[in-house]
Amino acid sequence: MTHPVPAAPLFGEAAPIEASAPTLAFLARRRSASALALREPGPGDEDLATLLRLATRVPDHGKLAPWRFVVLHGEAKHRFVAGLEAIAATRPDSAKLSAKLGKIKAPPLTVAVISRLQPGEIPEWEQRLSAGAVCANLIIAAQAMGYGANWITDWYAYDPAATELLGVAEHERVAGFVHIGTAAEAPLERVRPDVEAITTVWAG
Repeated sequence: MTHPVPAAPLFGEAAPIEASAPTLAFLARRRSASALALREPGPGDEDLATLLRLATRVPDHGKLAPWRFVVLHGEAKHRFVAGLEAIAATRPDSAKLSAKLGKIKAPPLTVAVISRLQPGEIPEWEQRLSAGAVCANLIIAAQAMGYGANWITDWYAYDPAATELLGVAEHERVAGFVHIGTAAEAPLERVRPDVEAITTVWAG
């Protein structure tokens, strides 16, 4: 199934700020799906291309595009998971690490968002935050298409052997693995923060 999405504006084209009640309603109930409950069908090639395009529409100080994608699906994903299993088997806590791989095994599609630090005046912190925004946009876009999605890191985002297997360079970091598929069960609402308790109005 494909989902029609407007084409990207041309460079320099006006992009008016408009109220969107449907967007507010969607965000008010946005909820990540359990990665273990994600099944086929996942996004096809056309939907995936659209999702990646939408994911990149984030704040990006300096227009550096300090991120990239690694798509994991099909037989190639099975080989990647097998590589992670082999790495886990060499670790003292191998049983624990292997058990955590269930979250990447179940979903039909996983997109690794790679934060890639670009040289120049833009602080590293801002570039890393932009990669996080890409992850957030990606799960929002996937859920807006009707898919379940979950943004996870876990041990294989930090283990040097695992990141080498993924092809992550020395100046790069895994911002997250975004798992996408059809949710086999509706996620339940979780506890949310008390916004008033974490908000301060600066008074000078």
